[in-house]
Amino acid sequence: MVYFVGAGSGAPDLITVRGKNLLEKADVIIYAGSLVNPELLQYAKAGCELHNSAKLTLEEIVALMEEAEKAGKMTVRLHTGEPSIYGAVREQMDALDARGIAYESCPGVSACFGAAASLNLEFTLPEVSQSLIITRMAGKTSVPEKESIESFAAHGASMAIYLSAGMLEELSKRLIAGGYSKDTPVALVYKATWPEEQSYLCTVETLPAVAAEHQINKIAVVLVGDAIAQSGYARSRLYAPDFSTEYRAAKD
Repeated sequence: MVYFVGAGSGAPDLITVRGKNLLEKADVIIYAGSLVNPELLQYAKAGCELHNSAKLTLEEIVALMEEAEKAGKMTVRLHTGEPSIYGAVREQMDALDARGIAYESCPGVSACFGAAASLNLEFTLPEVSQSLIITRMAGKTSVPEKESIESFAAHGASMAIYLSAGMLEELSKRLIAGGYSKDTPVALVYKATWPEEQSYLCTVETLPAVAAEHQINKIAVVLVGDAIAQSGYARSRLYAPDFSTEYRAAKD
């Protein structure tokens, strides 16, 4: 059996209880060494095989899984953050399907949520934004044309932008071209929830300069939108005295 486990955003205690239990039981752990906090490997039992996937191809990763399965071993594929977001898990699952190898997924805390927790942010403030768009800039891997930064910026919603810290000058221009004002609040968070985390509040216009000043060009998430300011919002109707719910009658 293969388990795809989300390691969380960085802090070792942000892995789920289920994920920790799976790591403790695993006979083989294949981990994304470029981003997964190595402290998580302390949960591995004595004799567990450890493989750093940063040095491997897809074919080599699948071969390790297949070898472990034939030996009756349990494998954990440890991905950074939440595997369903930029985790390249589907291609691994399809390869396992072709080989008749069973697998399950265990979710994790993605970087945008780790960053929000560090900054005590709420992405969905009433009358400010009720949506969160998770996306990235096109780089070595392309992005569908209909999912351009400009097209998403036109909504004015909260946005979390991954894998783009090395292209912030272009990102800033495209966010403005899409519809965000130059003064739209931005949070730049480097290695969210890690001990070395850095976070900076700025604007869409000043984002490139702030990143350059602090030498941030990788492993950072960019949070954009008026909700980042955490002001100008309406009170939630759910907890308003004059609002009835299944559990509480409205009060005069």
